[in-house]
Amino acid sequence: MEDALAALKTEFRNRGWNRRPVGPVVFELAVHVSLALFGIALFVWAEPLWLRALGMLISTYGSVGVGTNTHTATHYAASKHRWVNEVLAYFGYPFFLMLGATFWRYRHITLHHANPNVMGIDGDADFTPVFASTEEEVKQGIGYFPRYQRFLFPFLAWLNSYLRQIGSWRHLLAILPDKSRRKPAHWADLIVMSLHLLAWFVIPSFFFPVTHVIGFNLLRIGLLGYPLYCILAPGHYPEKAFCIAKGAWKKDFVLLQTATTINFRTGFLGGLVCSGLQYQIEHHLFPGYSHIYYKRMSPLVQEFCAQNGYPYRMYGWADAVLQTFKIFGKPKHVYRDIDELREAARQEVSESVAS
Repeated sequence: MEDALAALKTEFRNRGWNRRPVGPVVFELAVHVSLALFGIALFVWAEPLWLRALGMLISTYGSVGVGTNTHTATHYAASKHRWVNEVLAYFGYPFFLMLGATFWRYRHITLHHANPNVMGIDGDADFTPVFASTEEEVKQGIGYFPRYQRFLFPFLAWLNSYLRQIGSWRHLLAILPDKSRRKPAHWADLIVMSLHLLAWFVIPSFFFPVTHVIGFNLLRIGLLGYPLYCILAPGHYPEKAFCIAKGAWKKDFVLLQTATTINFRTGFLGGLVCSGLQYQIEHHLFPGYSHIYYKRMSPLVQEFCAQNGYPYRMYGWADAVLQTFKIFGKPKHVYRDIDELREAARQEVSESVAS
């Protein structure tokens, strides 16, 4: 399997897809920043309520795009120059969205990418103690609303962006006092996140009432919650994105990534705001590749999976989002080990071929 994966990477290199084309990435980022700022200006200066609401929707779309676009830079895949990736990552995350870059890289890259849907490690798959999303959690009596969580969770998903900001500050403030753990990157996070407060809260307060500034920013960040959820959740929350217990699972990297991950289809505007995150399988197998190439990589990755017996799921976007909520009514099974996961994946592949 290592040889097959190496051959696929060689094919990608032959097509030039291992390059990091910073130009298209920065152009997309400029589009998103422009939309975000234009929408804010429309919200602030327009008179009709409907036009102000439209401005906020445009700004939300652009702001989400800033986050998904600079996500590529957090993987050092936007440019061949490390410093360019750092600048883009710190602009998009700590400055524009007040999400800590160090928190994101630890939680998303160190934990999630190496352990997708591995229970007890991947925090993105853990909704405890409030909600239970797996059969094991239900057996343990986890969850505050066992009968109603499938109805309640959709109403709380909008807290997504607030929780990520809170997590960023908690992560940072826990590490900075500890000389053995803190690094220059943590100081950089503190500085840039403070610049966010200066740019988005302090400076506007010289021109607008403080309560209006605070209210606007709470609205701005809160509105990001659902769109971010609809982009990030479909890749790993649906029932067919399998969960596995901690254990000896690292002996099949490709199986772990493909069995726990799902792609979803988008149109042009959806593709623009997702910045490649609709191709979660490609991203998880090749996180160091720019999202600019994911669409072209997809047919080859799908062929690779079919030839080697790995699942490759592509859902409609709306269907994928709806599937993420169903796990709170019918919690997911947790596979004990890699062998049980392999058997479940093999059965799914066989059923897919038969149909």
